[in-house]
Formats: sequence, C-alpha cells, structure tokens
Amino acid sequence: MSFSVLGTGSYLPPRVVTNDDLSAFLDTSDEWITQRVGIRSRHVSATETAADMALRAAEAALANSGITAGEIDLILAASVSAETVSPSVSCLVQRGLGVSCPAFDLNAACSAFLFLLDTADAFFARGGVNRILVIGAERMSRIVDWTDRSTAVIFGDGAGAMVLARGGEGEYHPAQLNVTGGDEVIRIPQNHGNSPFWEGDDSRPYIFMDGQNTFKFAVNAICHDVKTVVAEAGLTLDDIDWIIPHQANIRILDFAARRLGVPMEKIATGIETTGNTSSASIPIITDALWRSGRLLRGQTVVLTAFGGGLASAACVLKW
Repeated sequence: MSFSVLGTGSYLPPRVVTNDDLSAFLDTSDEWITQRVGIRSRHVSATETAADMALRAAEAALANSGITAGEIDLILAASVSAETVSPSVSCLVQRGLGVSCPAFDLNAACSAFLFLLDTADAFFARGGVNRILVIGAERMSRIVDWTDRSTAVIFGDGAGAMVLARGGEGEYHPAQLNVTGGDEVIRIPQNHGNSPFWEGDDSRPYIFMDGQNTFKFAVNAICHDVKTVVAEAGLTLDDIDWIIPHQANIRILDFAARRLGVPMEKIATGIETTGNTSSASIPIITDALWRSGRLLRGQTVVLTAFGGGLASAACVLKW
C-alpha cells in the first residue's frame, strides 16, 4: 500500500532567541555556535505547550490540504517534550480539532516522524482508513539544561504536520527503521518522582548528549539509511530531487553529503533559524520547502532522521 501527501503545515513560536541572546547568560558566542552547529537563532515557546503548537501545525496542514478535520480517520503524533504523558499530544489535538477519530503518540525521539509515516502506511494497508494526520511537536526548551552551553544552544521549539491520503498519485516506499537501544550517547531522563523506596539513579530530567559520538552515529546513519532505501526503491542518488534530513547540525549534513557524493544544493536545510526541533524538524523543513515552491509534485525525495534511542530511519517518497 502507498499514500500521498495532501498537504503540510508547521508552527514556530513568535519568540526568537538569537545566539547573542544566549551569550548574555552562557559562556558562548554567535561565532562559536555558528561554526559548530550552523545555528544563528531558534524559536522558543513563552506560552505554548507542545500540544498547542501541534494543533496550530495540524490546522495549517488541513488548510493546505483543502480538507476538513472531520475527514481525518486517525491522528498520529510524536513528542519527547510534551508537558503531559497523558493525555498525549495526539489526544489533545483531537480535542482541539473537535473530532472523534482514534489518536495516539509514538516515541522514537528525533526519528519519530518517519516511524509515524511507516505506521500510517501500515494502517492504510490494513484498510478502513483513508486520511491520516501525522504530527511532530516539541517544546525542547522544557527539557534543555539552560546552564549547559553544549546542548542549550542546539535546540528550538516548533511543530510540523502532514495530511496523508490512501493511494493517490504519490508513492511511498517502506522506511528503513533502525534501533540500537542504549542511553550512553543520548538520553533524556524523566523526573524520578518522590518515591521513598527508589534507590536508583537520580539524574536531572534534562537532555544529555555525547556530541562526538552523536556526530559519528548521525553521519553513518544518514549514509547507510539513504543508500539502503534508494537501492530498495530501484533508484540511484541521481534520481533523487531532494534529501530532507533531520535538522541537528549543519556540519553533520555537510559531512554526510560529501560522503554520499551529493551536492549540498540537494540537501534541504533550515537549521540556521530553527535549531534542532527533534521529531518536528522534518515536517517543519518539508513544509517550508513545499510552500516556497522548491518542492514540486512528481519529485522524488528521501527523508532521513537520526537521534536518541539510538534510532534512525529513512524512506523514499514521490511527492
């Protein structure tokens, strides 16, 4: 079974935090951040929750698709930074849209949006579902340690969404999904609560990331996953119009592009003004590409993501 993307949407909070803003309270500078990760500014939520941003992105995607919320049969969402474990982001979006279809969240960190697409494809193949809303929404500012310059400068807030339709003129090739369970490289501890019986680790509930090993993992994952899905689709990299990657670090993308032998002009980037928005980054950059007129119907794209888990994913999609 395959599906088509009817439309896209995204939402970025209005508050923009520049590198100079961060240098006011962190031992850092615009030059230091730009050279290491390629980020000059990011959007940070002052009042919106992850679910609030998800709803705004969903509404934009529905408007772009030309369909009503009542035509959605299923809502799938992803977030590692939502304010509540329950109700989930998808359930809060369901209420916000005023619909009654099933809704659930999936957690695969930065790779989660591609896991959502493959889950949607399985629901389409099962039958009985014709339109699915998929959303990545993150308030990463909630789980960043704002005293740690190695991570605080990287992340931003935002949400992105797509409306998918069963069949149509698009073509989806099942994703390459990879997981190597472990927390040595990237982890986000939960609050351990106040159990008087707990004697285990008491790490603070903020993002931990081993930058050097994350870089190596990311480059290797992009190159392996992109080559694999392109070959499985019976294509070559010359057949690909766009590679749309998770936006984590511009140096990662540049290094992977050179190893793949792909010009950077084929790599969609937006990290300079959004930062790393985890599961929201691919739908956010795809929405920007689509609305700018650079992504066209009939083009073939590769989506590729990597992150905590450790998990990575890629898929080929004819737009």
